[in-house]
Formats: sequence, C-alpha cells, structure tokens
Amino acid sequence: MVIDQLGIDDLSSKLKKGSLALFPTDTLPALCAYPKYSKKIWIIKKRPLTKPLILMGGCLADLFRFVHPCAKEDGLKLAKIHWPGALTIVLPTIGNLSQNLNCRSNSIGFRVPDLKLARDLLMQTGPLATTSANISGESPAKDALEASIQFPGIPLLGPVPWPNSSGLASTVISWEEGKWNLLRSGSVVLNLK
Repeated sequence: MVIDQLGIDDLSSKLKKGSLALFPTDTLPALCAYPKYSKKIWIIKKRPLTKPLILMGGCLADLFRFVHPCAKEDGLKLAKIHWPGALTIVLPTIGNLSQNLNCRSNSIGFRVPDLKLARDLLMQTGPLATTSANISGESPAKDALEASIQFPGIPLLGPVPWPNSSGLASTVISWEEGKWNLLRSGSVVLNLK
C-alpha cells in the first residue's frame, strides 16, 4: 500500500486550511486538527461529543497560556517534571478554547509529546486538537499504515515508517480545586497523594 506522506511545511499548510492530519507521538499515532476545525475529528472518529479531545503543543509555554491562573502553579509543577512525555494534564482554561475541545466543561487536557518529530510539527503549527488515531471503540492504530487504513485520504506526517511508539495511551490526570485525580492509567505512573 502506498501511503501519502507530507513534510511539516506541507502538512502545516493543509491543517491551516481546515484539513485533519495524522502524526506519530511517543504513545500512539494521533489524529489532529486546528481547534476551530475540531468538530471534524468527532465526526470522522464517530466519537461521542461527550468525550473531550486534548490540546497537544510543542512546548509548555504554548499550552500554559490557555490555563486558568488558579491552576497554573500546580499544573506547572507536574508539567516541568513529565513534559515532554506521556502525561496528559486536565486543567481549567481561560477564554473559549474549551468550547472546541470539551463541550461539558471549561477544562481540557494538555500534553507535550516526547517525540521530536511530533514536537517539530507542533512548534510550526501551534497547539492542535488531538486524539488517538482510531474509530471510536476500536483499537488504536499502532503505526502509519494502520492509521492510514482507518482514515484513508487523511494526510499524514512523513517520513514513514514512523519512529516506534510505546503503544500505551498517556496517563490522564485532572486538577480540581488543588487536588489531582487519576482519570486514566497509562505510560506514566504517578503517586498523587
């Protein structure tokens, strides 16, 4: 099977025009869009609107500008230890960004992946709405070939083959009034007590 792959410049250009895209991360391949086009992700994944997307960025500063001041200090402590890496941190936001990623709350998940190719893309595009590259309820794609089979016609970041990922989803924690809650176990093991 021939896989259409684009470099960072060409993929960034397509994303800016409203395209979805596929790219590798340190955990699982990601399906992404600019936040203002994120509704397309829920549609193509057949994902319930009640399941939020995360905002992935190339660096801590790109993401923390959206974090509500009440959670910044606590969030930064963990982000500085675990980013780049496989920890998704759910924090309250400022502005209306959460409307594009989480219809049930003003909190969204943030993550900086520990894969240079992914961070290079995100540094060029700015933060992107992301989720694992799979139809909702099905097993996540493990590589570029599986991702392109699940989502034919969606452009993907080259070069292919992608670097190996862990195959494990990120650990997800949420902050509420100064306390951390584990929402999903994953690659990172934390002691939140």
